[in-house]
Amino acid sequence: MFTLAQETPDDWWEVEALFDLAFAPGRSALSSYRLRDDVAPVATLCRLARDESGTLGGAIRYWPVRVGTHDALLLGPVAVHPIAQGEGLGAALIRDTSARAAEQGYARILLVGDAPYYGRFGFERLEGVEMPPPTNPDRILGLPLSPGAWDGVTGEVTRAA
Repeated sequence: MFTLAQETPDDWWEVEALFDLAFAPGRSALSSYRLRDDVAPVATLCRLARDESGTLGGAIRYWPVRVGTHDALLLGPVAVHPIAQGEGLGAALIRDTSARAAEQGYARILLVGDAPYYGRFGFERLEGVEMPPPTNPDRILGLPLSPGAWDGVTGEVTRAA
């Protein structure tokens, strides 16, 4: 049994260790990390899952970005500890935080990922949205948090100021 909770500053390094475990070495060399450099994550959307003993099972973070002239949220990373995989934690974190983002007035979420996995949450391939290279355009996905939120939104993805 896992409980979702808000990430706190005291959780930062434990969450970073989970991301290191879940992703290949050098994860911070990915192009999406250039959008996160020197930008604080959206604290209200940084969530984690802990079991009854307090062990970290999963975590998710979001970052503010711009797509052309439009604001967006960049989802990621999201990770589940290997001992907790297959229990639906990743899905619970994505559903929880996307609902929270909508409640907080955000219009759209962007990510770089696998369409078959993220499609079940409503993410679709975005045309005309350009992530920093090298990014496979087929992996650039978006979720509208309100009807039509991605309509006409194109351009380069840049760091939020």
